[in-house]
Amino acid sequence: MGAVSSLQGTLLIHGGSVVDGLGNAPRRADVLLKGERIAAVESALDTRVAADVPRIDAHGLTVMPGLIDAHCHISFDEPNSNDELFFHRREGLAAIIAAANVQKLLAAGVTGFFDADSLWEIGVDLRDAIEAGIVRGPRMTTGGNALLTSVGGTAGRLIPDEGRRGYGVVVHSRDDIVREVRRQIKIGVDWIKVHVTGLTPRQKIKGEVQVWSLDEMKLVCDTAHELGTPVVGHCRGASSTRDAALAGFDMILHATYMDEEALSAVVDKRVPIVPTFTFQANLADYGAAVGASEGIRKLFQKEITDSAVMLKRAFDAGVPLLCGTESGFSITPYGDWHYRELEVFVNDLGLTPLEAITAATSANAFALGLASETGAIEAQRLADIIIIDGDVARDVRLLGDRSRLRHVILNGEVMDITPPATRRDPPGWRAPHYGTRILRREVVDEFDNTPSHKP
Repeated sequence: MGAVSSLQGTLLIHGGSVVDGLGNAPRRADVLLKGERIAAVESALDTRVAADVPRIDAHGLTVMPGLIDAHCHISFDEPNSNDELFFHRREGLAAIIAAANVQKLLAAGVTGFFDADSLWEIGVDLRDAIEAGIVRGPRMTTGGNALLTSVGGTAGRLIPDEGRRGYGVVVHSRDDIVREVRRQIKIGVDWIKVHVTGLTPRQKIKGEVQVWSLDEMKLVCDTAHELGTPVVGHCRGASSTRDAALAGFDMILHATYMDEEALSAVVDKRVPIVPTFTFQANLADYGAAVGASEGIRKLFQKEITDSAVMLKRAFDAGVPLLCGTESGFSITPYGDWHYRELEVFVNDLGLTPLEAITAATSANAFALGLASETGAIEAQRLADIIIIDGDVARDVRLLGDRSRLRHVILNGEVMDITPPATRRDPPGWRAPHYGTRILRREVVDEFDNTPSHKP
């Protein structure tokens, strides 16, 4: 890809097929950028713009808004387990590595993302470094430490009864809740995240157990909203999704296993939902490649299947569905899967490709606090644009083919999208393990008897 400079901040993208991110059918148009904004989207602009204005020839290409990922974990660095995440990370090194990893998002066509929660709250510092031009990366909003009860969220006994560990902080009383919400807002978070559900060893329900009361959740919302800060909840289960909507949550992650009461609550409140099925879809489809058992693969596929109908009903009733990928784990590495949620929305939820693109662009601008400011190709929007070889309005999977990505434009500036160099892991960064199975005698017998193995 050749470099494209600008003349006094002016750039013309000429001859492309514009997918505007608002759900409209593709149309041939020129896109004129002035400074950080889109100045015009019209046909034949090339005949009305000065000849010395720099141009990108987009004939045969798709011009569309940059992808926005509404559920990412930029500080995690792709752990295989909570043990690795909680006990094999160092704060300063995690911040440095996150600054490198964020460039992988930009090189994949991601021009904005929401970091739902972070180790040591380094998301706040990374966001500020990006905004100050110290680190090159997409637009970013961030939570701090997720609020947990001592039940421990999805990490169970790895979470202490008091204090902080990894991405979470344990709160017990109403005073704890108010104090922690105010502290996080003081340090500069964009969102307060609550881990509304978790896993317990002997639970009897499908999904996860609700570990916050409705009154506690209302207290979080009241405290945060008084200080102008939105609240997002991790909710895997019907009652948690219902109560998050009733409590006043501004966005819900997952919202799986909804029943009629939960559906009614989210429809009534129009709470945006980020299903985040990329993690489950990757495990279901490709888990065997990384040693996941067949049982685990079927379990995660079932979560998609069991939840898809209700999520589609919510969407049809006007609830915004947003695309998030949970990038940051070993099964969802940075830069590889930011398109995948669109594919799930089309194949499993029944959205059209244009509806899925909207969910990953203009609708997702809400997670950045930039609704109506970015995420669309229209005049006066921020110029966050990608140019792709292929008709993404027919096949959203093309967004995952890095070889098709021609240009990424962020804030009106053409980015260098050369992927960062492959790096090594620092000492002690990964949890050591011998393999994915226990070496029982029957495992050896099975191995000895495979045709490919000659003992």
